[in-house]
Amino acid sequence: MPHQGGCLCGAVRFEITADPIGARYCWCRDCQRIASGMATMNVLFPSEAVAYSGEMTTMRLVADSGNTVERGFCSQCGSQMYSKTVIGPQQPMRVRAGTLDDPEICPPSLIIWGPSAPSWAPFPEGMPVLQAGPGSPEWRRPETLQEKL
Repeated sequence: MPHQGGCLCGAVRFEITADPIGARYCWCRDCQRIASGMATMNVLFPSEAVAYSGEMTTMRLVADSGNTVERGFCSQCGSQMYSKTVIGPQQPMRVRAGTLDDPEICPPSLIIWGPSAPSWAPFPEGMPVLQAGPGSPEWRRPETLQEKL
């Protein structure tokens, strides 16, 4: 079953021909900046299964993980569409959950970069929190961060 979505103004649309691999919150500082102070909520898909149409602007930067990450935005309304690692360990494409026509397809099950979150950040009770993200030495080391729950 294909999944579809688009930006706020409708200038960018996409279709995904695979089911989600998973979903997670990201509290890295880059995501906080592009999400106006909150975490991004990302649904993970195989990169080759995602096809965008419409005019997008991209930017690349080296993330806290050391990976080079590309982010895609609608050129008209600025909606964040995706992020993907272009240099670093191979990873799925991160599609912003809010851009999916059906954001219910895959609820988040994990929080990454938890210690980077501000003290007031809402953490769902019982959700695993990792200290870092893919490509970082701390990637597989869970942390409870009970003071944030």
